[in-house]
Amino acid sequence: MAELAELEDPKARAVNERHGDDHGVNLSKLRALAKRLKTQQDLAQELWETDDTAAKLLALLICRPKAYDRDELDTMVRRARTPKVHDWLVNYVVKKSPHAEELRQAWTADPDPVVASAGWALTTERVAKKPEGLDLEGLLDVIEVEMKDAPDRLQWAMNHCLAQIGIEHPEHRTRALDIGERLEVLKDYPTSPGCTSPYAPTWITEMVRRQGDRAGI
Repeated sequence: MAELAELEDPKARAVNERHGDDHGVNLSKLRALAKRLKTQQDLAQELWETDDTAAKLLALLICRPKAYDRDELDTMVRRARTPKVHDWLVNYVVKKSPHAEELRQAWTADPDPVVASAGWALTTERVAKKPEGLDLEGLLDVIEVEMKDAPDRLQWAMNHCLAQIGIEHPEHRTRALDIGERLEVLKDYPTSPGCTSPYAPTWITEMVRRQGDRAGI
């Protein structure tokens, strides 16, 4: 904890707080610390139990994802209220867990929009890597009805799923583009030069174009 405190940078905190994250540790330095510590599950659990966001992030980097049971992961995602902790928990821990599919199904329908966003993030992962058994038309039905008025983090996760369906599954691309164009979610989102807009029609079109370039089409 003392070492994490020494890494605190007021400028980094100011930037992070604009994104809803209450820590001031440079993430590259945090990753370097995790690399030095290597995997330490007991330490990770102690760090997670603190109220310190940087400590929680470090915990997620040095933990053993498969060591957590289903209920532990469910409790953790409900306590992960800052965006970066939530994002790392889902991507670095839950996605590697044998309980990921069970939690995906439970979380997607959860009344807590932050928990539901975790379920949609896991669904997006399946859309891209293991779509067998997913009802893609059904997912598009839900997105079409619910995404426009969803809270920000849930809306972002549903939009990512919409884009991924359009990118990875040509048979659903026209409908995904149509939903994005009609709902206009994130259409005016500020995007840095050189970055792809999160607006689904733009995102889908650009990623499909890149796939064509790589394929020599």
